[in-house]
Amino acid sequence: MLASGFLVQGQHVAAFEQAVAQHVGTRSAIAVSNCTAALHLSLLALDVRPGDIVVVTAYSWPATANVIELYGARPVFADIQPDTFNIDPNRLEETLERLMANAHTARRVKAVLPVHTFGQMANMPAILELAGRYGLPVVEDAACALGATWQGRQAGTWGTIGCFSFHPRKAITTGEGGMVVTNDPDLAKRLRALRNHGLDPDAPSPDFILPGLNCRMTDFQGALGVTQMAKLDRIIAARRCLAGLYDELLRGTSIQAPVVAPGSHPVYQSYVVLLPADVAPRRADLIAALKARGIETTIGTWHIPMITHYRRAYGYREGDFPVADVVSALSLTLPLHERLLASEQEQVGAHLTDLLASLRG
Repeated sequence: MLASGFLVQGQHVAAFEQAVAQHVGTRSAIAVSNCTAALHLSLLALDVRPGDIVVVTAYSWPATANVIELYGARPVFADIQPDTFNIDPNRLEETLERLMANAHTARRVKAVLPVHTFGQMANMPAILELAGRYGLPVVEDAACALGATWQGRQAGTWGTIGCFSFHPRKAITTGEGGMVVTNDPDLAKRLRALRNHGLDPDAPSPDFILPGLNCRMTDFQGALGVTQMAKLDRIIAARRCLAGLYDELLRGTSIQAPVVAPGSHPVYQSYVVLLPADVAPRRADLIAALKARGIETTIGTWHIPMITHYRRAYGYREGDFPVADVVSALSLTLPLHERLLASEQEQVGAHLTDLLASLRG
């Protein structure tokens, strides 16, 4: 890399892009600095502007909604399914019908942004049917879901654009890093320009065709990404095996293991369970007690309408998204990585059930 003179966005980044595009089966893959940048550039490429509306899940990492908010656009949330934690197509339908029934809001709705939560795909056939009724593009936040499939089709390839993350918590990592995939050549060219100061990616000499950002990936990350892609199938297979053992260990307990939708093959970026309802007020105590025993756990993810900014900005209250209320209060993420031993999983299960019994006693 040093000898090539390209420390940023060189041949290794190009090879990484090719590997991702080939794996998921899209025409183009565009590497960027992180998945937040991928989402940001995707909305820019789709010409989302201040005052516009993007419909998004209520339960995700805040970046999913923040990229909308930072445009001066408005994220409108839809509640989730109680089993898969993904956006509920029925709630999405209600939300779109409500927005489209009003001429003022109808003209402002510009996209639908589902999330493949914890590496399990949302119901993309239903989401695409609903978005298609109104001619809306779909941007898949597939940050956690590289390699996941629904009915044999890869995450990130269903919508107009798909976005992946290579953060250290994902199945494969480049430290930080993200990727946008699309089959639309015009969008791909626009995305490549947007990530690199607006520079025309096809011009024989430098020509800036639009105002862009600096969201480029380094060639060091690209080289790491190529080696990581060679391990992806092995890592996913290991995670699925580990998830299966957790399922067995938790069977017959009061803990709800992850539910996999028919036709879905998740990658288990995280293994997230639901605790019994009576333990919810003591979840922080449970997390602390497990940590004291050498077991690191955390919450699932964030109920975005209930975090401080969105409550203050839009006046959301508990009860507005009842399923997300419950899931966010009960979710717990258990340790999961490729090298986790069966004996360690058994310890997690034993300590978890023991502590639950003491907290409930």
